[in-house]
Amino acid sequence: MIENRMKELRARESLTQEELAKLTSISRQAVLSIENKKYIPSLELAFRIASALNEPIQNVFFVVQD
Repeated sequence: MIENRMKELRARESLTQEELAKLTSISRQAVLSIENKKYIPSLELAFRIASALNEPIQNVFFVVQD
């Protein structure tokens, strides 16, 4: 399962969902869906999100083994 720390890291950067959406060229609803683990972003989008959050991709998205 792929998990993410987007919400936590977005808050640390003082970004709203709307601001992160604009930085990554996606909709606010897409940000919400990714944060709620209802949507897994493409690798390209995951890198854009990590860059916008000033974090390496592995600090934003990671695999959890059951």
